[in-house]
Amino acid sequence: MDPTDGEAEPVEALDRPLPERVRHRVVLLAADAFSSLTVAELPATLRQYARFTPSRRVKFGGSSMAAALESDTAFRQRVAARLREAEPELAEAVEQGSPPPAADPVEVAAAAFVLRPPGWSKLVAAAGEEAQRVQDERAERERELELTRLREELAQLRSAARTEGDRLRGELEAARKETDAVHRKLRSAVADVRRGEAAVRKLRAELDETRAEAASARAAADGEARRLRSRLTQAESALEASRKSVREGRGIEDMRLRLLLDTVLDAAQGLRRELALPPARLKPAQTVEAVEPGGMTPQDIAHRALAEDDPALLDQLLALPQAHLVVDGYNVTKTGYPTLPLEKQRLRLLGGLAVLAAQTGAEMTCVFDGAELAAPVLVSPPRGVRVLFSKPGETADELIRQLVRAEPRGRPVMVVSADREVADGVAAAGARPVASALLVKRLARA
Repeated sequence: MDPTDGEAEPVEALDRPLPERVRHRVVLLAADAFSSLTVAELPATLRQYARFTPSRRVKFGGSSMAAALESDTAFRQRVAARLREAEPELAEAVEQGSPPPAADPVEVAAAAFVLRPPGWSKLVAAAGEEAQRVQDERAERERELELTRLREELAQLRSAARTEGDRLRGELEAARKETDAVHRKLRSAVADVRRGEAAVRKLRAELDETRAEAASARAAADGEARRLRSRLTQAESALEASRKSVREGRGIEDMRLRLLLDTVLDAAQGLRRELALPPARLKPAQTVEAVEPGGMTPQDIAHRALAEDDPALLDQLLALPQAHLVVDGYNVTKTGYPTLPLEKQRLRLLGGLAVLAAQTGAEMTCVFDGAELAAPVLVSPPRGVRVLFSKPGETADELIRQLVRAEPRGRPVMVVSADREVADGVAAAGARPVASALLVKRLARA
């Protein structure tokens, strides 16, 4: 049949959409027909797929080809001619209205849709229903297979659960035995603790008894000391009387009194040697708290008349013997010149610290935060300035606290930072916190 003869076709239509499998087979027939058609013979909407392989035509132009088969009679007739050439027996049987019983319902429905013989819609519907029935049967078989598989998996899981339950029960029994053993050890430890507490109470009683005996001995010693002081007072009185007698020129009585006095003094010296009394080392003036000359500390300087933002305050602190200035680098640079790049901030700060170190002779340590650095920073420390970066996972604040704790108590250590938490922490460790703005002013003056 000539696809362009323009014969009128019976007006038939489907009352429902093509089954998905039939639609896919129709699209495959259309894609296969491209090889026997020229570009001019293709509908305008399908010419873009002319150079595609059949599989890519189905993937990207399936919807367009299905629509063209439905709306473009000439294109459908060309596809039908191609089908008659490829499968003449199936095409002839479908056109005669007696498809082979053994034929695939999907193939029959697709051929009927393309060839459009009289009664083609019924053939499509019947083949679609047969295809749906076959698909339902296949799905039913798949469901039964899936159900069988799931039952087997359930049986395996139940078996595994029983095995796991037996194993867990065994572990539970072992844990119970271990718990009983731990309880026995705990009861033994509690008994040992109670025995220890009893021993401690006994030792405390003995200690209290010993303290009572020591207090009694101390009371006896105090009584003896009072008796000796009384005798000493009597001896001093006798000495004074003897001196008075000497001054008055008493003869033999003065000599007797002197002899008695010597006797008492010798007795007192013998008693001192017998008691082994040490000489008095503590002087009363040593018990009075005061500030000795030259004992000024960074805390003393903080209470002088200079204001907290006066750069002269920093000069006084650095003038202390063995002063050490620890600087929170980025905290100072962000305060003084935050608009510069980080490298120029570091260079400017280190240059100012080098000048300050040369002027004061104080030890300088500048700490930068290196916790998030991907690679080491190349910095040449200037003369008189120690440059440190914190390790990965450690902040500059933590490194500053370590530096302060490493210094001996009493050495003048000043920490420059605007961070209140850092200032409180170093102050508790004995260092003197200094505001970052104060150092910026001092470096600007230098």
